[in-house]
Amino acid sequence: MKIFTSKHSLGEHLATLRNKSKTIGFVPTMGALHQGHLSLLQIARSQTDQVVCSIFVNPTQFNDPKDLEKYPRPIESDIQKLEQGGCDILFNPGVNELYADNEQWHLNLGELEHLLEGKFRPGHYQGVTQVVYKLFDIVKPDVAFFGQKDYQQFMVIQKMADMLNLPVRLVMCPILREPDGLAMSSRNIHLSHDERQHALVLSKALNWFAGNFEPGKVSFLIGHCKEMIGKEPGVELEYFEAVEADSLLPAANNSSEMVILVAAKVGQTRLIDNLIIS
Repeated sequence: MKIFTSKHSLGEHLATLRNKSKTIGFVPTMGALHQGHLSLLQIARSQTDQVVCSIFVNPTQFNDPKDLEKYPRPIESDIQKLEQGGCDILFNPGVNELYADNEQWHLNLGELEHLLEGKFRPGHYQGVTQVVYKLFDIVKPDVAFFGQKDYQQFMVIQKMADMLNLPVRLVMCPILREPDGLAMSSRNIHLSHDERQHALVLSKALNWFAGNFEPGKVSFLIGHCKEMIGKEPGVELEYFEAVEADSLLPAANNSSEMVILVAAKVGQTRLIDNLIIS
């Protein structure tokens, strides 16, 4: 695996690959890699000739400086996982490599920016689009791969790509779960043993909703799931919503495809999860 910290040297290397008609797959990450990230890498390897993975903890998408400070950065372990996973190229830039002083960025994402995650993390998606645009501009991938766990983020990045006519195809990859059902996340390492047990209520509620789903019962099911989560010790629910898969607006009873999304704090750790219902 080749490792680059400079956008210039990475760009030169990728240009030589493109001259050989190699297709470029891209998996952007913030590091602290787990099996979920590596599953994106495997899907990327199956669809493109060369896979670039980036590790960059992006400061502009954190609302809380403490959250940025405590975000895990086990770079040696991450490099080892990427090598074992068959990654071709790692881009691991410093903040100064991607950002100049006093940079301004604003993209009019409409209401998509202010729903769900956007309501609880104002400005978050401006930071996400800012860094992903920069990374797309440097890597110029043919295909980029993102996890379904960040469903709204995928929608936001797709909207940015459409608005700016970016020549990249986006692929959403399924959520990977621990054997007990907990969605894999870099934040799970912050959970104590008891908190981890309490966190299982999120996937249990999603599965209960899916198992009992009937058109016309959406409000009742949401109410039951909120109650289920509300009774779990140490879990503070932020939202549990059923929305249209293509707009994230509240789902109608006759929706052909909806997504059930949940966010909650378990102890001091904020977790999100979702389930697509066709």
